[in-house]
Amino acid sequence: MRFSIFFIAFISSFSSSLGQIFSPEELELYNLIMEYRASKSLPVIPPSPSLTLVARVHVHDLHENRPDTGKCNLHSWSDKGQWSAVCYTKDHALSAGMWCKPAELTNYKGSGYEISYKVWGYPGIVVSPLQAFKGWKSSPGHNNVIINKEKWAKLTWRAIGISIYMGYAVVWFGEEPDDLIFTLK
Repeated sequence: MRFSIFFIAFISSFSSSLGQIFSPEELELYNLIMEYRASKSLPVIPPSPSLTLVARVHVHDLHENRPDTGKCNLHSWSDKGQWSAVCYTKDHALSAGMWCKPAELTNYKGSGYEISYKVWGYPGIVVSPLQAFKGWKSSPGHNNVIINKEKWAKLTWRAIGISIYMGYAVVWFGEEPDDLIFTLK
């Protein structure tokens, strides 16, 4: 029930304004990522309402249900929602369980690829956009996703969703355009 109310409130908040897709903090993170990509001569990624919904649901699940404990990492999903639970481990054995979340939660037609960040050891602290961005930029694996390097070099990101909540920040990238996408002006 809580998920349905959240979804309705989220979808009803959209307009053609980028500032209404993202919160001010999420917009700041979006701009940091796009400026960084531009410095590498990479194109702007259109914001995706669908992937942003997945990101928002995930950060709330991470904060409220803590599926990222024990052997499960930040790409994990609890069994407390209208989605399939997944314990994502460092061997990436269950990566498909994460990649399918956009199709599981929205009408988005493609897979989603997530980078995630958590402020460890400081309950109640909200992660800043710059803190998350610097964390990802300094991590070769996360940095490669952002700038389509190494195993991500053959992919073209056509959609991006971002959410920041409490000590968590996540960004979802997708190869397929989002049918709900709004054009940037």
